[in-house]
Amino acid sequence: MSDRLADGAGHHERAGAESWLGLCDGALPVEAVTRWVKVPSCGAIVTFCGCVRDHSPGRPEVSSLEYEAYEGPAVRRMEEIVISARARWSLGRVAMVHRTGLLAVSEDAVVVAVSSAHRTEAFEAARFCIDALKASVPIWKHECWRGGQGWGTCAHQLDDITA
Repeated sequence: MSDRLADGAGHHERAGAESWLGLCDGALPVEAVTRWVKVPSCGAIVTFCGCVRDHSPGRPEVSSLEYEAYEGPAVRRMEEIVISARARWSLGRVAMVHRTGLLAVSEDAVVVAVSSAHRTEAFEAARFCIDALKASVPIWKHECWRGGQGWGTCAHQLDDITA
């Protein structure tokens, strides 16, 4: 897999012929990712965007999130997730890019896009990829809300997702 610097400063991603994976400290290239996963052999594309919402359990009026990541292990873990997804489904291209740094409410925090010949595989693979990313990639969020700040309430032990 070769290193690739995406359009715009602050992108730290690795892309091969069939995978675009990485971290980004600027606006996510959602449209570019969606275009990139489109290939002639695939009739289905599923793109999932996770964005910052204005609340969290017990934390009213969230104003911002700040994401931190352990870059090398994060990208390697994303590669492992894609390998597992490809072992389960016949996929075209797969992209997973997560934002780092300070984000305001409504900004995109993560984009996952998958192409496949058929919609069922594309939907299932995209869901697997985002769920595995959330469960196993070393990325953490710090929330600021009315009356306080602290690490995200969904913190958990990182899981090992295998094929």
